Amino acid sequence: MTGVPRNGENERAMTIKLSAAIWAGVAAGILSSVVEVLLWVVLTDQFPAALFRDVRLTAAMVMGPRALPPPIGFNLWYMAVATLIHFALSVIYGLAVAALVTGRGPRTALLMGALFGAALYGINLYGFTLIFPWFVQARDWVTLTAHLAFGITAAGTYRYLALTARRDE
Repeated sequence: MTGVPRNGENERAMTIKLSAAIWAGVAAGILSSVVEVLLWVVLTDQFPAALFRDVRLTAAMVMGPRALPPPIGFNLWYMAVATLIHFALSVIYGLAVAALVTGRGPRTALLMGALFGAALYGINLYGFTLIFPWFVQARDWVTLTAHLAFGITAAGTYRYLALTARRDE
């Protein structure tokens, strides 16, 4: 019978592929950062100041408010801490996206990724500001666009890697 899953195909299609989810989060973390930097460079006069600002805002999540004061310039220690936080969160968010898009078609997965990115922007820039109030200054269209890029990239990458992994089983 056509259309009826055989040999556990349906169960495999509904199982989250952990490795694919992790790599999807990493890829989305990289691409969303690239999108953000490109938007700052091409469409604003905020680069590199906005990058250094965001590095300090993120590093302050674990280092505390002492990471916030000027001078706002490149600092290797803050960059390393912010990068670790960024990719740890990217992997966690990649797992969440994988749970949302597993078993979905390509258009639905990408749409869900975009909705996830928008929701993530709201949570990060409005919800988390209750704990980390310094993030209020990062509420802008560039940050929203980067979050949308994250969600779409995570969904598309996960879907591709999960399908590839299933074919190799």
